[in-house]
Amino acid sequence: MKKQQVSRRQFIGASMLAATGMALASKTGFAHSLFAAAKPNSVFGGVQVGVITYSFRSMPSSAGQLLQYCKDCDINAIELMGDAAEAYAGAPKRDGSADFRTRLADWRANCPMDKFVELRKMYNDAGVKIYAWKPNALNKRNTDAEIEYAFKAGKVLGCTHVTVELPTDDAQTQRLGDLAAKHKIFVGYHAHTQATATLWDKALSQSKYNAINLDIGHYVAGTSSSPVDFILKNHDRIMSLHIKDRKFHDGPNMPWGEGDTPIKEVLGMLKKNHYKFPATIELEYNIPAGSDAVKEVIKCREYAKQALV
Repeated sequence: MKKQQVSRRQFIGASMLAATGMALASKTGFAHSLFAAAKPNSVFGGVQVGVITYSFRSMPSSAGQLLQYCKDCDINAIELMGDAAEAYAGAPKRDGSADFRTRLADWRANCPMDKFVELRKMYNDAGVKIYAWKPNALNKRNTDAEIEYAFKAGKVLGCTHVTVELPTDDAQTQRLGDLAAKHKIFVGYHAHTQATATLWDKALSQSKYNAINLDIGHYVAGTSSSPVDFILKNHDRIMSLHIKDRKFHDGPNMPWGEGDTPIKEVLGMLKKNHYKFPATIELEYNIPAGSDAVKEVIKCREYAKQALV
């Protein structure tokens, strides 16, 4: 009888421990699931706010480090500069040798896409989408094989478009447009203060895959006017916007809200009209003493959020 009572006590005690353990495990699992779900989010009012990784140029910029900056800034979508992705994929390092350009072109022409697949997965698993990338492989001096490599890698990364400075040579925009059509990926042409309301017209007429990567700060500085009418007219050919604040009359880059660029009005228009192209933070104003690029991008993100919520 005594032995049976001891066994009963042991059984009750073990049952209570098991129940407690199950409850703790359930709470731990729930907490873990909440933690795992805490991925970056920078969609406000239906508008995707992203960042170009050029914004972090003052900081160490490996592919892994750039991803961490995005997470630190709570930004879930990016335009990726080419160097970090190519370094991750094993591109030859710039060494000043006379044959560097040739070796790089050969690498690009024969580069397997495995590392770009891996890079996309690393970013996507962390909750960050790569919507555009800007490789230095789309210029007149680059071979067709290099340009096609850029388009292939862009698609593997999950991009809707690649970006490049708008060439002054119409033959080059025709060339890029034709190769982009072959690979079914868009080319977003970027401009600085040479921007006008008609600057992109020729390129847009050459191929439906030629498109616009509009920098609203440069547009304001170059035209001394608002980009709103341009966006309304060309919204169906815009792949992404670069958002920065500049002064009229080729004025300087300014902290957001201190220049002449109507950032809030533009963001509000994207929200109101349900435009789906992303608004890309590009940090170009001087970083204040005691701050860094991540802290300043966070300020820009908050400015955009306040304009959209």
